Amino acid sequence: MAKTIVVKQIGSPIRRPAKQRQTLIGLGLNKMNRTRELEDTPSVRGMVNKISHMVQIIEEKG
Repeated sequence: MAKTIVVKQIGSPIRRPAKQRQTLIGLGLNKMNRTRELEDTPSVRGMVNKISHMVQIIEEKG
């Protein structure tokens, strides 16, 4: 089984740069308090780091 992380959106994309909004959409997060279970890959970690002020890693599995 591959490693996964559970990410929750805790910040609003209102008044954020377009690239940060697009990164949220790319992760499947576009509304407050939504959670997604994502593969733990370097590209996903990079996206999470880019918007770390708007998301929270809840759980790391695997």
